[in-house]
Amino acid sequence: MQRLFEKKLLDWKQSGMKKPLMVVGARQIGKTYIIEKFAKENFEQYLYFNLEKDIEVRNIFERTIDDIKIIEELELYLGKKIDIDKTIIFFDEVQVSENFIVSLKYFNESDKAYKIICAGSLLGVKINRFKSSFPVGKIRMEVMYPMNFEEFLIATGKEMLKNKIEECYKTMTPMPDFAHEQAITLYRKYLCVGGMPEAVNNLVENDLDILKFDSHIVSDIKDMYIADMQKYVRNNLETVKIEKVYKNIPSQLAKEKKNFQYSFIEETGRKRKYESAIDWLVASKMILINYNSKRMEIPLKVYIDENNFKLYLSDVGILTNMSEIKFPDIMLDKTFIYKGAITENYIAQELVSKGESLYYWTSNRSAEIDFVLYSEDDGIIPIEVKSGNNVRSISLNMYIKEYNPKYAIRFSTRNFGFENNIKSIPLYAAFCIK
Repeated sequence: MQRLFEKKLLDWKQSGMKKPLMVVGARQIGKTYIIEKFAKENFEQYLYFNLEKDIEVRNIFERTIDDIKIIEELELYLGKKIDIDKTIIFFDEVQVSENFIVSLKYFNESDKAYKIICAGSLLGVKINRFKSSFPVGKIRMEVMYPMNFEEFLIATGKEMLKNKIEECYKTMTPMPDFAHEQAITLYRKYLCVGGMPEAVNNLVENDLDILKFDSHIVSDIKDMYIADMQKYVRNNLETVKIEKVYKNIPSQLAKEKKNFQYSFIEETGRKRKYESAIDWLVASKMILINYNSKRMEIPLKVYIDENNFKLYLSDVGILTNMSEIKFPDIMLDKTFIYKGAITENYIAQELVSKGESLYYWTSNRSAEIDFVLYSEDDGIIPIEVKSGNNVRSISLNMYIKEYNPKYAIRFSTRNFGFENNIKSIPLYAAFCIK
């Protein structure tokens, strides 16, 4: 499957690869697949080591963090010389070895032409709780996410439709009706399946027939995430709290006001009890966090209210699965309130996949704008998310009246359009936002 993340790998190669590349992301999003594909297509020789499975290789880093000695021991382990100039080395599941991460400093500082890539499923957590001296400035770090809707269109053989969506976005002209309906149908399938590569591949293998899709794939990934909590968190009490927060997110999003409430987990829930659990989940990339920004001024980040935020799951397919929503209810566009939560989670996922941080706005009069983004050219832009065709919005009108943005964006199932300084963008075109 084609992944847009490959562009970042190629950019690293073109930069000279002096700094080892660390790829951070949740489990089962396709990190190993895309790195192996990149390595085999771009280098004469390729070596792969899984530090979770290759105990002897992991032990090398327990004995030494010197780059020359590491390579010598790897050669002894393999029984052959490693041509540093022609070989790229990929170390996977490196979250199990803190010494490996420390060693990256010495690979970077060496005058040898090392080409080192590493990845892991809980690297964000590992980095946050790093006990040794983390090699700041000595590595290049890139975050990878599940497949966004653009990648979903490519994977399902709809690249021509993708190109038309991009064209209509640039010109703000409506899609042809038949193409609009086709894109909406694919969007709804994405809400069911999500962006996990194995899930998307299963849908493709079943000729995009959502009724034949094996939903156990997503269930198994969800269970694997929970198993990671139990495996990599040594404190049993902390494990319970992390699992509670994760499983509670679908219910949090069901509230009229979707801001996270500790007391919604349990009556005695407090920030000091669950804050570290949320930090763990955010660092693991299993969830996304959207902060309320108290002032619509740049930079938005410095004005956030750290006590007022929303949490989303990293993949909308997992949210659909955990909420036990029936696929026909989505595909037939049945009316149910929770559809708004799914749609908002989807937009959050799309924005984050484009490298955007998530912020939202509220007023003292209970008005709320789902997302606000900053553009150097256009300033702060409000984004409102609607799950259907009903686009009436008191909140957006209040925001426009108070801040007079250059324009506003409204996502809905309506076609492209630009009226009253509001860009109407179909939900399936969220990937076009730059």
